[in-house]
Amino acid sequence: MSEIKDFVKSLKGTPVLVYGMGKSGCAIVHALHKAGASLIIGDDNPDNLKKFTKYENIKLLDIEAQDFSAPAFLILSPGIPLTHPRPHDIVLKAQKCALEILCDIELFFRIHPSLKTIGVTGTNGKSTTVSLLSHILNEAGTKNALGGNIGTAVFDLKVEGKVGLKWVVLELSSYQIDLCPSFRPDISVILNITPDHIDRHGSIEHYAEVKERLCEPKKGDNPGVAVICSDDEYTQKILDNVRKAALREVVEVSAYKTLDKEKLSKFDTLKGTHNHQNIVCAYAVARKIGLTPEEIWNGVESFPGLNHRQYMMRTINGVSYVNGSKATNAASTAMALCSHNNIYWIVGGRKKKTGLDGLEKFSDHINHAFLIGESTEEFSAWFDTYGIKHSRCYTMENAVGQAHAMAQAHRGKPVGTGVVLLSPACASFDQYESFEKRGEHFSQLVDALKKD
Repeated sequence: MSEIKDFVKSLKGTPVLVYGMGKSGCAIVHALHKAGASLIIGDDNPDNLKKFTKYENIKLLDIEAQDFSAPAFLILSPGIPLTHPRPHDIVLKAQKCALEILCDIELFFRIHPSLKTIGVTGTNGKSTTVSLLSHILNEAGTKNALGGNIGTAVFDLKVEGKVGLKWVVLELSSYQIDLCPSFRPDISVILNITPDHIDRHGSIEHYAEVKERLCEPKKGDNPGVAVICSDDEYTQKILDNVRKAALREVVEVSAYKTLDKEKLSKFDTLKGTHNHQNIVCAYAVARKIGLTPEEIWNGVESFPGLNHRQYMMRTINGVSYVNGSKATNAASTAMALCSHNNIYWIVGGRKKKTGLDGLEKFSDHINHAFLIGESTEEFSAWFDTYGIKHSRCYTMENAVGQAHAMAQAHRGKPVGTGVVLLSPACASFDQYESFEKRGEHFSQLVDALKKD
């Protein structure tokens, strides 16, 4: 706790304002409170504040009465709008008083500036890449801490006094980068950029610009390294910008130009071009920090994969059952559809702005689609337009049952043994509280299926 306590002492009693009591907000409050900080906390849902009402030195925010020039800074949950579709009221009030707005990542590395960091961003594949990289490092005996957007809030990481800790590996969303005015990783990784979160950034161009900030130079003598996968127009543009301005040492990788396809084909838990992007980026980072090719490939080969991200759950009579609940937009589902053939596709939920646009080019990969969620009727019209066979199932139970029956019935027929693929291309919030809950429901239903 010494570094956090030293930081809190430097505040000299000035309170810290924390808004948003999700996972990262709660971790900040617990850590700063334990170190003796004075805190003001708020949330759009008052029920989220109840657990802190008996804590000393924690004041509940009255947004109308609060003097926003009084706190040292505002720690904002990344889920709260900073710019689009309109700034949250607390953002407007903070900006009016010139109160600095940060997220937990920025504050953590102001407190721990000496920690060596690897930051990974991109529209798709962030969680798989950071998990793969952390696994490779662990297998090679290189101690690291994994956190950020992947689920472990940085203030929950055990870094103080941890002997032999070499790297902190971070998954960074565009929302988090938007709230990091000065933090830049030692090694920055950009995987890919496709349209997503446009409602929060206003345009794909601004979304890409936020991602590009990760490649700005670090403060100090060493500006850092940028590993960039140049497989789309936006990452190619970022690569060109970083090189032209000499912002960092650049390592270019590609899933199309620089891969040993024969070597990669053996990794059952990391199939498809999108996973090849993840592998080459992780490989480039690991080489940069001194691991041998043999150490890296050993780590890749032993990586078990991540649940909800094209996770191979089960094989029944040769038919594979794949949980890809994390695919919440068409771009990520495209990566799943191109990785398989003879697909019995479970799709639908709360539609994103782009819907299923572009997925028609994978029609020859799809034997049948099973539609779930509130998008069912609208998506049915889309499937009719492209002549793709489909069934309106509405619920996951119906979809899994029908997909299983059809896939098993078609074994040995000309279409061949298939794959039952959950890849919704939609948000989950019409029927589930998260993509994880949606994937867990799919997994439970698949686990309950009986072999013939």
